[in-house]
Amino acid sequence: MTTSDYLIIFFKIVGSLALLIYGMKIMSEALQKMAGSQLRHVLGAMTTNRFTGMLTGTFITCAVQSSSATTVMTVSFVNAGLLTLAQAISVIMGANIGTTLTAWIMSLGYSVDLTNFVFPAFLVGIILIYSRRHRYKGDFLFGIAFLFFSLVLLSAGGKELNLQENPDVISFFSSFDVKNYFTIIIFLLIGTVITCVVQSSAAVMAITILLCSTGVLPIYLGIALVMGENIGTTATANLAALGANTQARRTALAHLVFNVFGVIWVMCLFYPFVNAVCRFVGYDPQGAALSNSEMTVKLPLVLAAFHTSFNVVNTFVLIWFIPQIEKVVCWLIKPGKKEEDEEFRLRFIHSGIMKTPELSVLEAQKEIMSFAERIQRMFGMVRELLEIQDEAKFVKLFSRIEKYEGISDSMEIEIAKYLDEVSDAHLSDETKAKIRGMLRQITELESIGDSCYNLARTINRRFNSKEDFTVKQYDRLNQMMELTDSALTQMNVLYNGRRENLDANRSFSIENEINNYRNQLKNQNLSDVNNHEYTYTIGTMYMDIINECEKLGDYVVNVVEARMGTKQHES
Repeated sequence: MTTSDYLIIFFKIVGSLALLIYGMKIMSEALQKMAGSQLRHVLGAMTTNRFTGMLTGTFITCAVQSSSATTVMTVSFVNAGLLTLAQAISVIMGANIGTTLTAWIMSLGYSVDLTNFVFPAFLVGIILIYSRRHRYKGDFLFGIAFLFFSLVLLSAGGKELNLQENPDVISFFSSFDVKNYFTIIIFLLIGTVITCVVQSSAAVMAITILLCSTGVLPIYLGIALVMGENIGTTATANLAALGANTQARRTALAHLVFNVFGVIWVMCLFYPFVNAVCRFVGYDPQGAALSNSEMTVKLPLVLAAFHTSFNVVNTFVLIWFIPQIEKVVCWLIKPGKKEEDEEFRLRFIHSGIMKTPELSVLEAQKEIMSFAERIQRMFGMVRELLEIQDEAKFVKLFSRIEKYEGISDSMEIEIAKYLDEVSDAHLSDETKAKIRGMLRQITELESIGDSCYNLARTINRRFNSKEDFTVKQYDRLNQMMELTDSALTQMNVLYNGRRENLDANRSFSIENEINNYRNQLKNQNLSDVNNHEYTYTIGTMYMDIINECEKLGDYVVNVVEARMGTKQHES
């Protein structure tokens, strides 16, 4: 063949790999959208011990066909405080088993002519995509059709290359001594590096199957590449965890430790282990050469069987040592310096690759919960400020409240910016509605922060004046602030449960109490000023605080309604 022929085949193979990666991405995202938030609930609920955690990881990875999605999801859960490190390690072990299904799908693609399935799948898929109700099923069909079509093209490209008849290629691979451990380690490292670069173990597995099925790459070297892929695929979670908290980085490192340890013990038993897998499939690596058709069927099965055996045995061995793995990663990654609460820092949102919109929404929701808790702490400072008489303490606390007001402004901007980035992706209707609700929530939470600062400024005005509230006014102010704090507490209660299990009526009842008490105090204030119990100036500042508490109560109800997905509150 001429150079131009080789160039055409090369681009055909590279294009087929690109189609394979795209098909996997489309299929995985469609499955996640179809599952919606149920996968997140399953992950949160089914990790009571190491075995259920492992089964959960296996189930989710089989469901979404992406171990990277499962591991990044797990890192996000640990970052959000929904999973412990030990639970996360068991989920990741299960994800390693679940991802072996991909290898079996690929081996099927090389051994069975899937052309007859692919084109009807495209036809049905496009019909479903234009149906609003079933469009995610259409996306899934397109994704799996792209995946199988790419395997058909790869197989055809491999046949066109005719590598088994190329003496240069045969002599190149024959120059490697497959009985030498150093050669095995070299190919293991090659598999690791390539997987890290392309960020797709599926693509590297496809190339490995292609080379082995043509007979030019010895099965031992192909299996070394597969082991390298297992290590390389951990790069995704580690990259995603770079901006996360300590526990999330430890989770990602545990994935790497688990796979590296597995490779180490398999290397100690490499030839007996590989030979056992080959015998199980019915292939003798030392026997007579197989025909092209036999190699095309048998060798992909050997690679898929090894991939499954390696991950299942590795999980069975290491699942008993989860506490020890936890200690190792805790020793390798020391806890970071604890930052003061007064410093602006998003706790749960972090930049990372391979995140799906469904996962990003979880992180944003946790960040909004943190925002709501911080706002209630700010209101607690305002209550404390009202009681302080010492000037130095007053100035110090007022400065802290000012700082919190700046933090609330920054949190609103950063969370909104993050949600805006998420909304650029293709989203399910449910996720779009959640993002709209979240944007409304952060706007109202920032308004609560403004109200807290307005209260502090009014109290500061009173402190700097020559007048003070009467004992009765202090009692009434404390009662109003107690009601307002109850509203904030109830708002945070609603943030800490699943929406469908929550009832917002308690929040509405508290708001009615606040409104009624404000009206009562308004009339009482007019009477007290007329009776000269205090001056008009102090009465004005007193009512400013009362009215601001009532406004704050309205903002709280707006947050609750946005959280519950109900209509805008009318003040």
